[in-house]
Amino acid sequence: MQQTLERLAERLPTWARGWSRRRILGAFAVVLLVVVLAVSCLGGAGGRADVPVLADGADVAVDGVRSPSERSGGTLRIVAPDIDSLDPQRSYLPGVWNLMRLYTRTLVTYSAEPGKTDQLVPDLATDLGTVSEDGLTWTFTLREGVRFENGREITAPDIKYGIQRSFASDVIVGGPTYVVDLLDDPANPYPGPYSREEDDPDLSAVETPDPRTIIFRLRAPQPDFPYVLALPSSSPVPAEADTAGQYGQDPMSTGPYAITSVDPEAGILLERNPQWDAATDQVRTALPDSVVVRTGLSGLERDQALLAGSADIDIAGAGVQAATTARLTGDDDDPLLARVDDVTTGSLRVLALPTDVAPMNDPDCRAAVAATIDRQAVQDALGGASDAVRSSELWPRGLDDGPKHTDTEPDLDAARNALEACGQPDGFSTVLAVADVPASLEVADEVRGQLAEVGIDVEVRPLDPLTFYATEVGNPDIVARNGYGIVLATRTVDFPTPGSFLVPLVDGRSVRLVGNTNHARLDDPAINALVDEALTAGPASWRDVAEAVLETSAYVPLAETRIQLIAGQRLHNGVVMRPYAGYDVATAGVR
Repeated sequence: MQQTLERLAERLPTWARGWSRRRILGAFAVVLLVVVLAVSCLGGAGGRADVPVLADGADVAVDGVRSPSERSGGTLRIVAPDIDSLDPQRSYLPGVWNLMRLYTRTLVTYSAEPGKTDQLVPDLATDLGTVSEDGLTWTFTLREGVRFENGREITAPDIKYGIQRSFASDVIVGGPTYVVDLLDDPANPYPGPYSREEDDPDLSAVETPDPRTIIFRLRAPQPDFPYVLALPSSSPVPAEADTAGQYGQDPMSTGPYAITSVDPEAGILLERNPQWDAATDQVRTALPDSVVVRTGLSGLERDQALLAGSADIDIAGAGVQAATTARLTGDDDDPLLARVDDVTTGSLRVLALPTDVAPMNDPDCRAAVAATIDRQAVQDALGGASDAVRSSELWPRGLDDGPKHTDTEPDLDAARNALEACGQPDGFSTVLAVADVPASLEVADEVRGQLAEVGIDVEVRPLDPLTFYATEVGNPDIVARNGYGIVLATRTVDFPTPGSFLVPLVDGRSVRLVGNTNHARLDDPAINALVDEALTAGPASWRDVAEAVLETSAYVPLAETRIQLIAGQRLHNGVVMRPYAGYDVATAGVR
């Protein structure tokens, strides 16, 4: 079908030859959507009969390459749920960050090398940067000859301007704000590039002494800073093309593709960016001629498209749905299994026990909860081993240098002894706050039943998932006022480092009134000191932080999310991009 569309593009009728390129693409998109929907509705595990099914074997793309090929051409077909924004400074969805690898470049980015996709490599910069001895100053040099899609060369001030946009919290909303925390002056906050007050300060923490040099001066040492610069929110934006809150409608490309059409029905279309030079890009292969992204699809609709052969990649990062997973537990010789890659996502479900909510302000009462938990039963509530991996450590399995994972069993005698020690021998009552979504409710009900065995009476209180992390459990005062003694939360990192996982969760100085991620409100001077030591001592020191936190029983790890990715039946160069829990779109091909 795609070859047919390409032939049609070369044979437009006379009445359509005056159309603009964008209009032609929009028309093709509508045709393509109709065809895709028709094929998807056919169903069938075997996919389309006229397309050879590429099935290299289970888990091939986790550390290798699925169906390697260097052939270019064709259209890569992507399916996705709702997309928050195409503006690189306004998106906070890993799947969208994956998509942005097609049209957004940053100083450094994630490697496309199989098995090393959680490592950084230079992108717009010539190297991974130079840091001063005190860890406060980072310097980068830009490559020469890299251009925006309008032909203008990218300069250091363009990168600074893109970062400046994140400071305009009244206009640029929804994206990461790490740069604000690391670079802003609390005594004289920078308001962003849209404020026109006479006394507005400049963002002096970012210097551009010449067009190819950019210098960052941090408020405090942060070894993870290069990972912050790998986020799309740190990508360059030309000030003359910035349309503030509307920029996502037509962002200026720096990658191999440019967005040429966005339509709620037809989806998003990307076509080759003629200003992209492969000689300046060691990451992206740009094999397809174009990319079509269908958005707003449910999980089952995305699965159906992959199974039916009408989609190549699902960028949601959520894996297949339960109904599809059930089909993957059949015979080992099932050809569908040969298209599956099993991935642990780094998303860890935990019980947070707020240290300022009675009786969880007593460490022995918290220890009673921790000793009661049966992780095997929690895993079963989450769908079994195919959907969750039991974890007794505050450390995702994909991170190196962590503590050894042990499968701790419940100890009801220890729990009752802890209740005696905290003056609650008959147990106590508390409220468990949980997002009102099916999987979380299943876990909450399981935990409630377990704690009842030692006399702890739990009221499960479902809360609106849209406001759960921002204001419900994200506001410590609301947590205390409502007596939330247990919070069922999921901790997911923005980049694959121990510090990114632990600091927002356990550093007492990270507690804030809106969007608080330190759900236990843990503020232990000894742990804060260990955090400071780990920031300068290196990765192995974070293990001491994780172990010290477990001793407080402020957090009880439960299970890490596990997903199954299904490759489209014609996907070539399928490589699992671990930070985004999906196939890397930057190297994918279809021929």
